[in-house]
Amino acid sequence: MKPTIAIFLHHPRTSVQCSNGIIQSLQDYYNFKIFSRHELEREFFDNVDCVAFPGGIGDSDSYEWLLQVNGPVIKDYLKRGGRYLGICMGAYWADQNYFNILDHIRAVQYIRRPGTDTRRPHAKACAVTWQGQKERMYFYDGCAFIGTGPKETIATYANGDAMAIIQNRIGLIGCHPESQEFWYDKRYLNPHWHQGHHNQLLLDFVNQLFTK
Repeated sequence: MKPTIAIFLHHPRTSVQCSNGIIQSLQDYYNFKIFSRHELEREFFDNVDCVAFPGGIGDSDSYEWLLQVNGPVIKDYLKRGGRYLGICMGAYWADQNYFNILDHIRAVQYIRRPGTDTRRPHAKACAVTWQGQKERMYFYDGCAFIGTGPKETIATYANGDAMAIIQNRIGLIGCHPESQEFWYDKRYLNPHWHQGHHNQLLLDFVNQLFTK
C-alpha cells in the first residue's frame, strides 16, 4: 500500500500549482489527501505518513490565520513522530517563528544572505548544487537553512548555504523541484525547463525522508 501524504492547500498562499506539482511528481508512489484552514476531523491524521506544506504567493506570516484552527492538531501529529515536508513557504513555516520544529536551524530569506547571487525575490532559475550535481532550479523568494543543528544537506545555493535539508523526520527545500513545464513560459526561464528531472529529484528526496 502506498504511504499517504496530507497536503495543505490554500491558494494562493500555498498554491494549486505547487500542490499539483508535488502530487504529479510523487503520485506513482504516494497517495494524497487534501486539507485546508478549516477544522479537521479528529481522525484525519490517523492514516497519514507525512504532512506537506507547499509554496505559493504571500507572506509567511499568513501562518497565524491559516493555521489558527489546525495548528495544534498538526503540532501534535509531528510530536507523535509524523513527517513534515516543506517547500518554499512550507519550509519557512518549519522555523521557530511558526511550527518551531527545527533543532538549532533557522529558515531565512536567501536573498538577504551574505554572498547570495540574487537580491530580488522574483521567479528565476537559481544556481544550486544537488548532491554534487549543478542545477538551475526554479526559485521564488525561497529560504536558506543556517545554524549549527545536525542535518543532512541535500542541496546548496551558490554561496554555500543549505537549500535542501533533512533533519530527523523533517524535509525542507527552498527552491521548487516540483515545478512544471508551464512555469517556464517566460522567455528568460524557458531554456531552464528541466524536462521533469527536478520532479525526480523531489521524489528521491521524499523517498529518503521516508526512511527516517
